[in-house]
Amino acid sequence: ALLSGQVDAIDLVDTRIAERISETAGFQVVRSKGKAHYTIPMLYDMAPTDDHHVRMALKHAIDRKQMIDVVLQGFGEIGNDHPISSVNKYFNSELPQRVYDPDKAKFHLKKAGMENLTVKLSTSEGIWEGAVDAALLYSASAAKAGINLEVNKVPSDGYWADVWLKHPWSASYWSGRPTEDWMFTVAYAAGGSWNESRWAHPRFNELLKAARGELNEDKARDMYWEMQQLCSDEGGSVIALFADHLIGHS
Repeated sequence: ALLSGQVDAIDLVDTRIAERISETAGFQVVRSKGKAHYTIPMLYDMAPTDDHHVRMALKHAIDRKQMIDVVLQGFGEIGNDHPISSVNKYFNSELPQRVYDPDKAKFHLKKAGMENLTVKLSTSEGIWEGAVDAALLYSASAAKAGINLEVNKVPSDGYWADVWLKHPWSASYWSGRPTEDWMFTVAYAAGGSWNESRWAHPRFNELLKAARGELNEDKARDMYWEMQQLCSDEGGSVIALFADHLIGHS
């Protein structure tokens, strides 16, 4: 519609056609960093993801750079297993970035006594473009860590009712929220209806409550920074990708 002149601008440009648009005379793609991110929540109360070392192994077994290059065609930023974007006010810029490390993944599997781990990741094309491809890439990178990651491709119809929050490990996504408090409250606070990993961390919840009423910005920043660190190191979600927001126009 855009290239034929039927419309002047389009929102949510598919990354697979963004380059084609930008290379066409008379058109361009505006790219901005966003808060949308893709998550792979592991249920805290179901085996084998109820084990801390299993979760850490899976976090080290994903090639985040490859995901950005292949799934998002470079239009995104690498995630660090917490839901706060680099455009958020209280983004923790000093938190060490987790990288693909098969040896470290093997270390955690040994600690868990599961050196021949087999896990099943449920996903569907209907949840976000490239979700199945991302799972297949993840499976390939995890294999180098000795993890047999089986991709369970399920129908899009009924995914959010029958798979999400029910399967031990499933793909998900969030458009993000304007503030750190809103994002953490809706998806990470203990007892929340959309807490997709069923995570309940006492220190995290204590900080979340305290930060809401903290008027000193330096103190609030320290609280939100610690919450991001807790999410990254002890939380139940693999968060490898933050997607850019793309708009195409004439």
